[in-house]
Formats: sequence, structure tokens, C-alpha cells
Amino acid sequence: MDAHVIGYRARRVDRDGLCAQEQEDGMRRGIIALVILSACGLSLSGRLALAAPQDAPPLPPAIQSTNDRFVADILKKIAGHETEPSGQVFQNIQMFKTTPARTLLAIMNVGYAQALGVACTHCHSENDFSSDDKRPKRAAREMAAMHRSINDQLSKMQNLATPATENRSVNCSVCHRGKVNPRVGG
Repeated sequence: MDAHVIGYRARRVDRDGLCAQEQEDGMRRGIIALVILSACGLSLSGRLALAAPQDAPPLPPAIQSTNDRFVADILKKIAGHETEPSGQVFQNIQMFKTTPARTLLAIMNVGYAQALGVACTHCHSENDFSSDDKRPKRAAREMAAMHRSINDQLSKMQNLATPATENRSVNCSVCHRGKVNPRVGG
């Protein structure tokens, strides 16, 4: 799965089949901005909410602060390797293998964590992020496969109002909207 897939929301269509809102790519721009800001040595805190998907509310400050601390600690541990492919920097990377390590951290912190409204430790073991012991991490991989399949099908559809040349895709927040269980809480 490429990093760019996370940054898009599905186009909304009204009951007459007309486009009700333009497709947004705010998250993708936010991740790029985060990478640029981080490369300039600017703080991660306070800037992540700018890149959050519109349908997912910002994380509560305590959770975001915890996630930011994990990211900062990991960045210290990988110092000098931030731009190397994630698959070479981290253990047990099954998706995003070619994505730069710093970008992967932003994707996890801005994309997945906010889309599901969770702390890093919801999916990851605090002492071993590479471990697959937690069911939510394994479920996230399965959901990512489903998400890729949906996006593959969207790109092949010929009778949508959105031209095939536009990036038609869904991401986690389209359904989850800041909740672990998308069926709960609206």
C-alpha cells in the first residue's frame, strides 16, 4: 500500500447523483507538510491536527501527547536513518516497506491513530512495536487489504461522476471517523 492512498476521502454524492463536495486531499498535504516541517527540525506537537482527516475528530490532547512522545522517542532511536525505507529501519514492516521511516511515523500518528481515535498502544505493544501479539494490529493489516481492494475497484469504475484520472479512494476515516468501531457513535 502506498502512502498516498491514506490521504483521500471518498467523493460524496447527493441523492440525485450529483457531486455534493469536491474530493479532499488535506491529509496527504498535511503529511507532506509534516515531513517538511520535521525535516526542518520543527516540533511535531500542535501540527498534527492540521493534517487530520476532516471526518475524524482530533485526538484528545492526552492521547495525542502520548502518541507524539512515542514518535519523538522513535525518531531519536532512528536518528540518521529517518529518510531510509521503513522496511530497512524497522522490524516486521509488511506495508509501507519503501516509505521513508519518518513518513511512516507520520502516517501512523496522523492517519491511523486519528482515524480510529486511538493511542499507538491500541495496536502496538509498548515495548515491542514490531510484535504482532495484539489483535488490533493484525486486524488493521486485514482492513488495509480491504481498503486497497476497494480503491482498486474504484479506480476501475467507468460510470462514476469522478473522472478515472482523479484519485478516487477511501481511507480509514471514511468509515471509522475517529472511532475504533465504526458502527458505534455515528
